[in-house]
Amino acid sequence: MAFFEIRQYAVRPGRMDEWIELLHQEILPFQIGRGMVVCGSFQGEEDDSVYVWIRRFESEEQRERLYDAVYNTDEWKNHFSPRVGELLDREKMVVQRVCATAMSPLQ
Repeated sequence: MAFFEIRQYAVRPGRMDEWIELLHQEILPFQIGRGMVVCGSFQGEEDDSVYVWIRRFESEEQRERLYDAVYNTDEWKNHFSPRVGELLDREKMVVQRVCATAMSPLQ
């Protein structure tokens, strides 16, 4: 059964523009190119530290395979991860796994 990850990040003060640029120009193309399905990307309307995105997985096996294809690469470990750490407060990261209800437009 498909499920979603809702990931909420705390962007460091004054760094939202940098985060969005890195995300749009490099991180999303990298992850999507390896098979990740990104359903949405959002920044806080009033709170400049809030960033939320949603990813979809068909199964736990697919999630594990995609995590491996993204996060266990030298490119992620050496190029992306250090830059992400500069822009986000990883200790405030919240990840929720959710399943769509019958009436949800996202399935």
